[in-house]
Amino acid sequence: MATKEKLFDMFSPTSTHDWIEKITVDLKGADFEKKLVWRTNEGFNVKPFYRREDLKDIPHMGTLPGQFPYVRGTKEDNNWLVRQHIQGESAEQLNKEALLAIERGVDSIGIKLPNDVTPEYFETLFKDIDLKKIEVNLSACMGHTVEMAKVLVDYLKSKNLEKDFKGSINFNPFKRLLKHGLEFPRDLKAESLMLYNTVKDVDQLKCFAVDSVMLNNAGAYIGQELGYALAWGAEWMTLLTDAGLSACEAASRIKFNMGISSNYFMEIAKFRAARMLWAEVVKAYGAEDECCKMHVHAVTSEFNMTIYDAHVNLLRSMTETMSAALAGVDSIETLPFDLPYKNPDEFSERIAKNQQLLLRDESHLNKVVDPAGGSYYVEVLTKSIAEVAWKLFVSVEEKGGFLEMLKKGEIQKDVNESGVKRHNDVARRKEILLGTNQYPNFNEKALDKIQKPLGPCTCGCSMEVANNAVDYLNFDRAASQFEQLRLDTERSGKRPKVFMLTIGNLAMRLARAQFSANFFGCAGYEIIDNIGFNSIKEGVDAAIEKEADVVVLCSSDDEYAEYAPEAFKELAGRAMFVVAGAPACMEELKAQGIEEFIHVRVNVLDTLIKFNAKLLK
Repeated sequence: MATKEKLFDMFSPTSTHDWIEKITVDLKGADFEKKLVWRTNEGFNVKPFYRREDLKDIPHMGTLPGQFPYVRGTKEDNNWLVRQHIQGESAEQLNKEALLAIERGVDSIGIKLPNDVTPEYFETLFKDIDLKKIEVNLSACMGHTVEMAKVLVDYLKSKNLEKDFKGSINFNPFKRLLKHGLEFPRDLKAESLMLYNTVKDVDQLKCFAVDSVMLNNAGAYIGQELGYALAWGAEWMTLLTDAGLSACEAASRIKFNMGISSNYFMEIAKFRAARMLWAEVVKAYGAEDECCKMHVHAVTSEFNMTIYDAHVNLLRSMTETMSAALAGVDSIETLPFDLPYKNPDEFSERIAKNQQLLLRDESHLNKVVDPAGGSYYVEVLTKSIAEVAWKLFVSVEEKGGFLEMLKKGEIQKDVNESGVKRHNDVARRKEILLGTNQYPNFNEKALDKIQKPLGPCTCGCSMEVANNAVDYLNFDRAASQFEQLRLDTERSGKRPKVFMLTIGNLAMRLARAQFSANFFGCAGYEIIDNIGFNSIKEGVDAAIEKEADVVVLCSSDDEYAEYAPEAFKELAGRAMFVVAGAPACMEELKAQGIEEFIHVRVNVLDTLIKFNAKLLK
């Protein structure tokens, strides 16, 4: 009988210090902290590697899925519901679209209802839909939510579905302050209590929404979204318990609708941290462990969706969906790739739904519970994000709570500042949007495919003017300014030609030509690339023959001192002249009248806006 040998016993253990020493050698003496340690936007550092010792101070280690504080999930499986938003002008049309979606694999539907629903409306809407198996999530304009809830509950009781129906009513009175800077016009406590009493007989009907997806779509960072989501949920808990509900009664009716950014591992950690922190919040109100479970619906981000190269949206939404699925959320809505510029059609909705089905039914991600559990990296990220979010949550509570800060506009201001920073990072290409500010499709046109306004949408409800309006969230997508730039180029009827005058050092001229092509391609200009010229005159003559509007000199730093003045003089103002790079001789070149230099430290957006102003006259 063969004996089993423990082969790893033959190797001596390697300490963290030994690893860092080895890495430092490979870095050839460069500073380990500056070179490889990543400072996140959340304010904490991420190391290039983690080891078992990094888990020793993490309190949730050792818990199982379905166990308090639920960091590993609120259930013992990883099944999630595939949500699709259904659109239609009538109950008949909505019913038809819902049945088609269900037939194709959807088991959760979202529907925006008109203001005057009747029992007959629901009869038509739910015809042939098995409400014991399909989750239904409804929304209406705020002033009609309680009325709609009464009609829905009466309908469910008439069908004996009080125990079996699963779904939600999106009651979000805070939306007015977040989206419009206006306060909810009614007695919030009385309205909330009325809604609870209306739905209390339907066991699994949630109605108090925490729509932190709004913060995500306004550009909030991950720690911000989670911290404010916790404060939002705590506001509901305080409001409802003060109205006389028990902690369990209040918590059981709260639903979190959270966004998913493209920061893959950080999003996995966010949802794990969210469950853990929410369990602690609800526990503090006196609830039993079973009542401390967080119910999370996740929606892919709109903030990073693009109009140009829109199919790249599929790549972004796929990784977002995957991170939410691995994190163990309850349901996911993957938004159609064409959402920014048109009402999604059958094709885009089918693709969006199939993205989830690929992950759930073909990749079998629903078969493994918390696969990230025990990962040194993800566990440390979970702990780090939890600490940042908890600090923000405590700060909000100390300042009077979520609603009080909304009334002052402080939350809106904080999130908008993050949005501005992210837009600046996109403008400088510190944050990459593939196909928009990096590697654009030079020849793509988008003007003809835009079928709806590009600004932020409205909820469709009438908004009366209020004297106490405060700041509200800015929902401009990260790509919006670059898109406006390219659309301006399209609308002008002109398409400036950018000629690459490549000369000298082979490696440098090719690299800088590629950089410059991507740079000017972001404005939709025509790019004329070249393999190289033997002389400056030859290159300039070729540029003039091609009727170039911009000539970009692509060479090495050492050669620019000779080539740039010669090219500038030879061109003689017949086209704009640009040097690709930031050579040591840049100040000397500027003194000779050469003004335009493009390099990695340049604000791409501002530079291209300046070029548009000159070239599109």
